[in-house]
Amino acid sequence: MKKPVLDASALLAFLFNEHGAEIVEKELSQGALITTVNFCEVLSKLEERGVPVNDACEHFLSRGLLYALEIVDFDIEQAKEAARLRTRTRSLGLSLGDRACLALASLTGSTAITADVSWKDIEGIDVKNIR
Repeated sequence: MKKPVLDASALLAFLFNEHGAEIVEKELSQGALITTVNFCEVLSKLEERGVPVNDACEHFLSRGLLYALEIVDFDIEQAKEAARLRTRTRSLGLSLGDRACLALASLTGSTAITADVSWKDIEGIDVKNIR
């Protein structure tokens, strides 16, 4: 079974126990992927909310999240795929982080898990919205 790819929005929903957190928890229980770009987004949001990066990583480790998550380096193939997605998704206003998640899902044939409702209109990539 292919592991799903989490967008930063999905992992943040889980961490903050927002609507859809239970869906992300279920995905994490079986293992999930996240790009280094999206993991950076998560750490950045936590830092903005007053949680230092090192403390956040320790928290992830103590909760077992770093074992449930496979953090995938954003490589040249993902960069090329994310760049290709730019034209297709420009009207949706997707960020580099969004396209990094979608690129990894596309390249691995996995499902992208997100809280972003605008992704429903993306053709050719399996997207599961948690909300």
